[in-house]
Amino acid sequence: MPLDRNKLIWILRALGCAAALLIGRTGWGDGNDPPPSQPTSTAFARGRADASRGGFDDVEDAADVATTAPDDSPEDGIVRLRGDLASTLPNPGADDDALLREVQALRSRLDKLETSERKRSDGEAKKRADEAKRKEEDAWKAEDWVDLSDEKWTVRFGGHVQLDYVNWADANPNIRGPAAAPGTKDYFEFRRLRLLADGRGYGVFDFRLQITMEPETVGETTPVGSVVSPDIKDAYFSVNNIPWLGRFRIGHFFVPFGLEQVTNDPNNVFMERSIPTQGIFTGDREVGAALYNCTEDQRMTWTVGMFFDSISEGLKERIDDNQGYRLSGRLTWLPYYDEPSNGRYLVHTGIGVLYTDDQDNRARVRARPQIHEGPRLIDTGVLPVDHFITTNVEGAVVWGPVAVQSEAYVSNYSRTDLSSANFYGAYAHISYFLTGENRTYEKFGQHGAQFGRNVPFTNFFMTPGGHGWGAWEAKARMSYLNVDAVDKGYYRDITAGFNWYWTERTRLQFDWIHPVTSERTTFGPTQSDLLAMRFDWNW
Repeated sequence: MPLDRNKLIWILRALGCAAALLIGRTGWGDGNDPPPSQPTSTAFARGRADASRGGFDDVEDAADVATTAPDDSPEDGIVRLRGDLASTLPNPGADDDALLREVQALRSRLDKLETSERKRSDGEAKKRADEAKRKEEDAWKAEDWVDLSDEKWTVRFGGHVQLDYVNWADANPNIRGPAAAPGTKDYFEFRRLRLLADGRGYGVFDFRLQITMEPETVGETTPVGSVVSPDIKDAYFSVNNIPWLGRFRIGHFFVPFGLEQVTNDPNNVFMERSIPTQGIFTGDREVGAALYNCTEDQRMTWTVGMFFDSISEGLKERIDDNQGYRLSGRLTWLPYYDEPSNGRYLVHTGIGVLYTDDQDNRARVRARPQIHEGPRLIDTGVLPVDHFITTNVEGAVVWGPVAVQSEAYVSNYSRTDLSSANFYGAYAHISYFLTGENRTYEKFGQHGAQFGRNVPFTNFFMTPGGHGWGAWEAKARMSYLNVDAVDKGYYRDITAGFNWYWTERTRLQFDWIHPVTSERTTFGPTQSDLLAMRFDWNW
């Protein structure tokens, strides 16, 4: 159709008006270009006047075009105006070059305005998303993080008492002589008589101080019968919830190696730990530092530590250029843990390694028949060693009232004459709660993955109005230690008995112990029977 100049002029003015609206909302282009000259809002009035003078084919056409700017959004207006341009403009002649250039310029400006509008919309959407995320993070911090700078220490005082009586019901007659000191005599003792203080404070800190009060006379000290009590047992300070690191601890505490060793004594099943554990393949309490951590669900834990080698708990110091050191690592995993029952059914696995650079290049492996006092039935004598490394695997299954636990150890001793010797040890035990309870397991406890306090369904009590029987646990264990690499034979032990839990902190224990030694041990092949009883309570 022929080019209608009035209509074209009106379209140009309408385009200019749409551009003006966009410029008013978003600014020009990307904010760096200078704003072009803009038609004023009177363009709409002039456009309608042109239409009334016959510039359009009919009034409806004029009305359609006029509604693009005042009421529509800028995006809708741009779309409509582009359509009008496409339907209205013919191929212009030479006389219309100026108008065509103006139309093309307006199109270019509209393209830029469209780009600017998209950027503005995207920016506002991103701003809204960032604001929502910030509010969510602020809400999370407000819920999970509390400033505890003003908190102080909360200290709990406690103690632990164990009364032991041991009877050599059937002592092998070969167990005699100076090596048998203090002999196969019955004895009573305060196995543990301790006071402790546990503290928590400032949101992330805790400490423990535990000292012995039992008048322990150690006959092997010099001079004989020197009283070394009180010993320092626990004396450590911890920082918890460190990002990426977990828990940091420094002081005197259990070397993190071995399940039975890191489980506190009131929570172990038998009166004494098994033959290859304490004092043989695992470390006891040492002075050092360690890191403990776990996964978010606490199904996996890992611990590493570095310690001085065997600083005396009685002397509490060592003045020597050669201190020796121990490096430990432990990794545990729960392939199965029944969350609804809080671990009434679980499977525990673990591995560990302990490297010792011996402080005085003298090592000795020896063991009693799983009592605190008495002759050592197996003894390698003093071995000249430079260092030794011990590895272990650990496993435990709790299935309702039944619990099975076992560990195996291999230790390689590198002697100063460049030879080496491998020693082996293992234990396995089973326990069964006759009253239906189960062993309590702590996924990430005081020393990592360990067993906790057993809680009776009903405490033991007798009153005129009723009674309760507490919890009853039957148990059996086999232990094994082999030092035949230095021609000192092997030792195995069978223990059976029961525990009677009056409360979660009070129990009576009874162990029947049957040690068996081979040839080349301290007293040759022997078999004996011991009866041991303990009354144990703590608070």
